[in-house]
Amino acid sequence: MKMERLVLASNNSGKLRELSAMLAPLGIEVVTQSSLGVAEAEEPHITFVENALAKARHASAETGLPALADDSGLCVAALGGRPGVLSARYAGEPKSDLANNARLIADLHGIEDRRAHFYSVIVLVRSADDPQPLIADGEWHGEIVEAPRGEGGFGYDPHFFVPSLEQTAAELAPELKNTLSHRAAAMRHLLARLQALVAG
Repeated sequence: MKMERLVLASNNSGKLRELSAMLAPLGIEVVTQSSLGVAEAEEPHITFVENALAKARHASAETGLPALADDSGLCVAALGGRPGVLSARYAGEPKSDLANNARLIADLHGIEDRRAHFYSVIVLVRSADDPQPLIADGEWHGEIVEAPRGEGGFGYDPHFFVPSLEQTAAELAPELKNTLSHRAAAMRHLLARLQALVAG
């Protein structure tokens, strides 16, 4: 199964950087759907996997290329798993990291339990009607801190504290984050499946 180019069903520059870096060793070029004139797909589902699959099929149908889609979010224990699939639009439209983080901190006001985890599911379809999409997921556990820290990352990274490292995700070097994150864990699972397919 030779794959030299695939379309990323996202216009998020942070995701593009992370996923491109992870796929580069396999010689796979990643292009965003927006660079090919593809609009974002609807994400009406209540689960990460359904949203990722819908995005991947949409991008593949529009471009004729294999497509990779990630649906990920922050799940906070004390908030019943919210913001969850609504992470990118937690504070409403238009999407805003600043507004989402402000709402998160407001919702956690007075709550001592700050346990949280990032969750990512990655779907790869070889064609729009691929009957056997490759699906992989990963988690990254930490806790939410009140004050933002760090200049890197995106989304909730400045508030996501990793106790074992004593840093937020936004304080980590990109190379380190790319080995630890929920998306990295999901990509490792996906790459293992890809390699098995190629070898098989």
